[in-house]
Amino acid sequence: MIDQIQPSQLPDWISSKSASGNTVVLDVREPYEVQTACVTANGFELVTLPMGSIVEKLSELDKDRPIACLCHHGSRSMQVAAYLSSQGFTHLANIEGGIHAWSSQVDPNVPTY
Repeated sequence: MIDQIQPSQLPDWISSKSASGNTVVLDVREPYEVQTACVTANGFELVTLPMGSIVEKLSELDKDRPIACLCHHGSRSMQVAAYLSSQGFTHLANIEGGIHAWSSQVDPNVPTY
């Protein structure tokens, strides 16, 4: 199952997985997007892998760690979360609204684009 969470709900989602510090926020945006706006890791590990590289880099992700997927608005991250689910990952969330919502809900210093 893929949980749908708002950026402001991420700390509670991490707590519910009893994995503080062990959770991965997987940013699947392109490198130029990450350079434009990026989250600051706070209570999670930030991993950036563009959506197009997920298949070839799948072995770099740990199926036992909770993973919350992030993109610009939430569509690409949902596709990646669905793919990860099909590959046996079980602790998954899609961050709805993506980095754009992150800027309004968590950190207004993150630029919107």
